[in-house]
Amino acid sequence: MQDKPSRVNILGVGISAITLDKAIQKISIWIDHGVRHYVNVCTVHTIMECYRNSELRDIVNKSGMAVPDGMPLVWLAHYSGFKETTRVYGPDLMLALCDYSVSRGYRHVFYGGNDGVAQELSDVLALRYPGLQIVGAYSPPFRDVGSLEEQPVIEAINDLRPDIVWVGLGTPKQDYWVAKHREYLNAPVLIAVGAAFDFHTGRVRQAPAWMQHHGLEWLFRLMKEPRRLAYRYLIYNPLFVMHVFLQVIGLRRYSIS
Repeated sequence: MQDKPSRVNILGVGISAITLDKAIQKISIWIDHGVRHYVNVCTVHTIMECYRNSELRDIVNKSGMAVPDGMPLVWLAHYSGFKETTRVYGPDLMLALCDYSVSRGYRHVFYGGNDGVAQELSDVLALRYPGLQIVGAYSPPFRDVGSLEEQPVIEAINDLRPDIVWVGLGTPKQDYWVAKHREYLNAPVLIAVGAAFDFHTGRVRQAPAWMQHHGLEWLFRLMKEPRRLAYRYLIYNPLFVMHVFLQVIGLRRYSIS
């Protein structure tokens, strides 16, 4: 059994060449065999944060999976020869895995979001998937990036015996969280899933499907939250294109080891 999927090297970040269905299968295998991993849901923003920060890059490269949430990452996987790779959109991964979990009996904890969001998300998903085992929901107070949760909370999560802990703290905070807490939590799988908490509770509107398919979700989100997202999309996106171009033509070389 290959423990981790193959990776595509994008600016030194290893992005898993995978599909949504295969990601679910891999997570299921980890749970059934008691293998402990964390999953990063990656976008262009993730890549650029990793480009700037070697610690974060190391975290993503050591993950069980770093799934391609953004279409540019999927296109680069295709260019690199992984033609079957599809987008593993965080909100879709959450829904598909919850649906799959009903028959498998997997237990879920939701950690993150603003006050009350995790509980609201659990209510939404419990209604959508009757029989889904949601054993906990917790919206934490603000903590610095990389800070460990208080020991009583870690123990409380372990006492709930979840199979999956969903973490929605935003990139890169959630990516640090799953890596830093991996050794302290007994749940087989920790998934840093980002905006899925706000999308599925209706707090943030998702882009139309055609925009998502054509890699234009960033434009939709920028129009909705220009002040918060301007730097991410108007600075990071052009920088990403420039650095990838230099990598493709061989002027810059990166390692994911």
